[in-house]
Amino acid sequence: MPDAGRASASGGEPDVGDVGVASVATAGTVAVEAAAVEVSVADVLAAQARLRRYLPVTPMHHAERFGVMLKLENLQRTGSYKVRGALNALLAARERGDRRPVICASAGNHAQGLAWAAHRLGMQAITVMPHGAPETKIAGVAHWGATVRQHGDSYDEAYAFARELAEQNGYRFLSAFDDPDVIAGQGTIGIEIAPHAPDVVIVPIGGGGLASGVALALKTLSGSRGFRGQSVRVVGAQVEGVDAMARAIKGDVRPIDPARSLADGVRVKVPGFLTRRLCARLLDDVVIVREAELRETVVRLALEENVIAEGAGALALAAGRRVAGKRKCAVVSGGNIDAATLATLLSEVRPRPPRRPRRRRGELEPATPPGRTAPEPATGDAATRKTAPVAKRRPTANLSPSPTISAPPAPSAPQPVSEEEFTW
Repeated sequence: MPDAGRASASGGEPDVGDVGVASVATAGTVAVEAAAVEVSVADVLAAQARLRRYLPVTPMHHAERFGVMLKLENLQRTGSYKVRGALNALLAARERGDRRPVICASAGNHAQGLAWAAHRLGMQAITVMPHGAPETKIAGVAHWGATVRQHGDSYDEAYAFARELAEQNGYRFLSAFDDPDVIAGQGTIGIEIAPHAPDVVIVPIGGGGLASGVALALKTLSGSRGFRGQSVRVVGAQVEGVDAMARAIKGDVRPIDPARSLADGVRVKVPGFLTRRLCARLLDDVVIVREAELRETVVRLALEENVIAEGAGALALAAGRRVAGKRKCAVVSGGNIDAATLATLLSEVRPRPPRRPRRRRGELEPATPPGRTAPEPATGDAATRKTAPVAKRRPTANLSPSPTISAPPAPSAPQPVSEEEFTW
């Protein structure tokens, strides 16, 4: 089993960011910051204590047609799990006395989470979003009073611009995934999953904040009472052409532009420094999903389970058919999908009919009443002898032999009618 517990960011191995953020002017600063911090399960437990009074526990839903338990983070505040990390980062900074304005780069969900958290805590927030971000996410950020700046066509271009603004104005830059407080906040999902004792948990991967946090919590808690002594596997899910983390774990650190995908929330060219090391140590596998499978899963979730998920939110469930397990759990990470995009998917995608449910062998055999032994199978002539068909008796209604109909008694004499009653 991969290492659990405290995962340090220090080490002499080459990192994905050494090549990936060469185009970013602040690559050296980011590398120094990442080498000086570490994340442990104690940080996740501290994050759970901070978030308990602000965020409710999201429900678990058993998707019977998929055979998977779903962790419905699409029902979280702002419609995504991202609010966990953003709120925990702001609360931890306030404990340290840091009340600077916060700026972030996001495809939408992290920006909404930061805007909501800053609104609740009375802090100033600035968000940089790439052009082409869903209109629902842009409107959600503006609704909570955060400043919205759009720059570039991808997350990485928005990231570079946000870092530049932070240095020029003295803002605190909050990464969407490569921050210890953000990772700890996302790891609280693993603490909520633990009591359900799954044997495999599937999480979507973009920059790796969710996957590293959940894996850190579950791998550490797998031997506790919540898991009933059984181990758990944590599997990441990515889309073909948007697989930066899968390549980085294998040693391919080339910065390749991500392909266009329905899962816009995971379109990251370069994964984080901290998250890459955590995922390499803690994840058991990374599954690559085809775009057609992802589109079909979004439609099936809406039609069969009445669950609205965005592309990145349905990514873990789409990878579920490629992962073996008896008690599988997939994280539905978000539900902020444009109405026009969902309408297009519902009109164009024709999902395959679901597999018919299988009856267990115990359900096919009739139960034997207690105190009686099961009859032995007939052999010889008794087995070949045909029995006469038994005529079925039609059920009869429970009626009396001579039914009577009660009628109101007739008056014995005509009753006098007043003038008022006659007129009426």
